[in-house]
Amino acid sequence: MATLRRALLRLHQTLTLTPPRSSQSLLGSHIGSISRFSSDRGSLDVDLSDEESKRRLHNRLLYRSRQRGFLELDLILGSWVEENIRSLDELHIRALMDVLDLENPDLWKWLTGQEQPPEAVNDNPVFTAVQSRVMGNLNSHAAPETRANPGQPWVRGWDDKRGQEGGPKYGNQ
Repeated sequence: MATLRRALLRLHQTLTLTPPRSSQSLLGSHIGSISRFSSDRGSLDVDLSDEESKRRLHNRLLYRSRQRGFLELDLILGSWVEENIRSLDELHIRALMDVLDLENPDLWKWLTGQEQPPEAVNDNPVFTAVQSRVMGNLNSHAAPETRANPGQPWVRGWDDKRGQEGGPKYGNQ
């Protein structure tokens, strides 16, 4: 719901604060709920002019990265942002904001390689950095044969073996 609210606010700001653009360029910068990584948007308020503004922005982004409501993403994004936020320039901060605007289930599948991300997300430098870290950790701590094939869900049902030879007849025994 908060993502929808932010998208509507961004759309309202774009329509009211910038000179009219063709509908194709306005719609071309968004794919569903995924905003393309581009520097022509003026709707994001990134103020790095003084230390207080930087501190507030960094704190807001750190909070958003740690409080997503999806524990795995809270841990991954929160630690990445905490380690890297001070070295990000305005372009990368905008890229981070685009990543934080993505929906949790989609972002998790894209970061872990369960699904191929859309081109707009795959071209985002912050997404690429976080994904390489996740995949590096995954490859060093989990053998590939223990993971599902791309496109297949990782979470299996509690009764996957029911009805199979040697499997439980009732429930997950």
